[in-house]
Amino acid sequence: MTTAVEKWVEEQARLFEPKHIYWCDGSEGEARRIIEMGMREEKIVEHDVFRELNQKIWPKAYLHRSHPTDVARTEHLTYVCHSDREATGPNNNWMSPREAKVLMTKLSRGAMRGKTMYVLPYMMGHPDSPYAKACVQLTDVSYVAVSMRIMTRLGKHILGKIGKSDNFVKGIHSVGDFDPDKRYIMHFPEESLVWSIGSGYGGNALLGKKCFSLRIASWLGYKQGWLAEHMVIMGVEDLRGNVTYITAAMPSACGKTNLAMLESALPEYKVWTLGDDIAWLNIGPDGRLYAINPESGYFGVAPGTSMKTNPNMIRTLKASNFYPTIFTNVALNTETNEPWWEGLDEKPPSHLLDWQGRPWDPSLGTKAAHPNSRFTVSLYNCPTLSKEYDNPKGVPISAIILGGRRSHLIPLVSEAFNWEHGVFMGARMGSETTAAAAGQVGVLRRDPMAMLPFCGYNMGDYFRHWINLGRLMSRPPRIYAMNAFRLDERGKFLWPGFGENIRILKWIIDRVNGRAEAQETPFGLVPDLKSFPTDGLNLPKENLSKLFEVRPGEWREEIEDIKNFLDRFGHRLPYEIRQNLQTMSSRLL
Repeated sequence: MTTAVEKWVEEQARLFEPKHIYWCDGSEGEARRIIEMGMREEKIVEHDVFRELNQKIWPKAYLHRSHPTDVARTEHLTYVCHSDREATGPNNNWMSPREAKVLMTKLSRGAMRGKTMYVLPYMMGHPDSPYAKACVQLTDVSYVAVSMRIMTRLGKHILGKIGKSDNFVKGIHSVGDFDPDKRYIMHFPEESLVWSIGSGYGGNALLGKKCFSLRIASWLGYKQGWLAEHMVIMGVEDLRGNVTYITAAMPSACGKTNLAMLESALPEYKVWTLGDDIAWLNIGPDGRLYAINPESGYFGVAPGTSMKTNPNMIRTLKASNFYPTIFTNVALNTETNEPWWEGLDEKPPSHLLDWQGRPWDPSLGTKAAHPNSRFTVSLYNCPTLSKEYDNPKGVPISAIILGGRRSHLIPLVSEAFNWEHGVFMGARMGSETTAAAAGQVGVLRRDPMAMLPFCGYNMGDYFRHWINLGRLMSRPPRIYAMNAFRLDERGKFLWPGFGENIRILKWIIDRVNGRAEAQETPFGLVPDLKSFPTDGLNLPKENLSKLFEVRPGEWREEIEDIKNFLDRFGHRLPYEIRQNLQTMSSRLL
C-alpha cells in the first residue's frame, strides 16, 4: 500500500519533473557520496559543488559558494499564507493560499528537469521526545541534502515513525534558475507546509530551520499550547554542581552563539550548551517550563568568530565526528587551503580568494568573506555540549533573557517586575540590524522576542499567547532584558562582553535564588552596583554606572517609536501590554 509520504512525493515529482528521485537514508556513506559527486567539477562554479578543505586542520570540512544574489534571508519575499489575512498579522507578508499556490505551481513546473529530487525524512527534536515533530523535505540541491543531515535528525527511520499517517510537516524546495524576481518562500501554517523556490541560502532552503522550527511551529504552538522561540538554551553550573537552565532571545548576529558557548571568565562557573538558535518551550507535568532544541547543528555567522570571541566554536569547527562541516561564502586561503573570514585572525593571509572565488585585493576596501558567510556544523562536535541535550523531556527553565544590539538607552541587564511586564519588555524589544537579513545595516528595528521575521501568525495574538501561558505555569521563569552593546561618547563599547558575560548570568542566577539585590527603575529592576559581580574585572567605575544609567528625558523618542509599533496590532494587542507601556511612559516622561 502506498503511504501518504510516497503519494505526496509522487505528486510533487509530477510537478517538478526530476530526472531521478533519491530517498536519503541519513548514513555517513551517503553524505560522503553526495559530497564527492559535487567535488567532481574542476572548480567551484555552481551552487551544488563542494571543495574539500585542509583536512588536517579542518577535518571533514568543505567550502560551498552560493549564487552571488543569494546570500541572506529574503524577508520581503517571505509570505505567511493563512486563509484569514488578519491571522497573518502586520508582522508578515500575506498572500491568499490559493493565489500563492497558483504562483508557486507556475514557477515550480519542470524546475527539477535533469536534476535529482532528494527526499529528506527528518525529525525536529529527539525522536523519543513527546515534543518532537516528523517532517519530510524535497530539494534539488546536494548542499541542502548534506546540510539538513547536519542540522536535523535525518534518516529513513523517520519514515517508520510517520508510518501510514499524513501527520508530517511538508517542505518543498527548488533553486529554480536563481532569478531574484522568481524567489519566494511561502508558508501555509494551516497545512503545515513550506514551499520555497529560487534560493539556495540556508534560511530560505534548509526548511527545518526558520521556516518550520519557528514560522510553522509558532502557529502549531499557538494552537496546541506551547512556544517556538528564537532562543539560546544553556545550563550554567556552579562549583556545587547545581545547573541553572536559561534561554535567551536575540536577533541574528547579536551574540546568541557566543552566549550559548560562552567560555566563562569566572572559574567557578561552567556553561553547558543545549542550543544556539531555537527553543521549543512546553509546560511540563510539574507546571514548569521545559525547553528542547529541535535542531542538531549550528548554522552560525562566520565573521567575528575567533579564539578570542568564541573559542568553543573554533574547537567545534575543528573537531571531527561522522558529520561533515560546511563553510558557505567564506574566503579561501589558497596557500594552506583553509577557510578564512574577517575576525578569524588579526592579519589576513597574503593569498586569498574572496567569497565569490576571485583574487582578493585588500586595497579595494571590500570584504574577503561575505558579512553573512556561514558555517554548518554538528552540535555533537561541541566540547561544551550538555549531557541533557538528548533528554526527550527537555530541561526546566529558570530565566528567560531578551537581548539585542542597542548603542544607547538600554541598560546592561534589568529584571521584569513580573511575567506580564516581562512580556511587555519582549514586545517593545528593538535591535540595530545586522547582515543576517537583506537590507540596510545599523537601523533600529523593533523585533519582539527576536521573532519579528519568524512569528507565523499575528503578533498581537502571539503576545496574548505568552501572557496566557505564564498564567498556566506553577513557577514561571523570571524575565530579563540584556544589552551588552552600549557605547560611550567616543563610540567604544562600555562592556567587554564575551567571556565576561558570565557576570550578567551570575547576577541573574543569584536573583533567581534570592541572593542578589536590585534597584527599581521605570525600566525594570537593575543590579545594585555594590553587589554586581565585578571582582577581577578591569572596568572603570564610570563605565559601570553608565551601563545601568536610565535618563528619563532621553526616552521620549523611544517611547513614541514603541507606541507606533505596537499600534500596528490594533485591537489584537493585549490590554496588559498597553497598560505596561502607559505605566512606563508616565514614569519616564
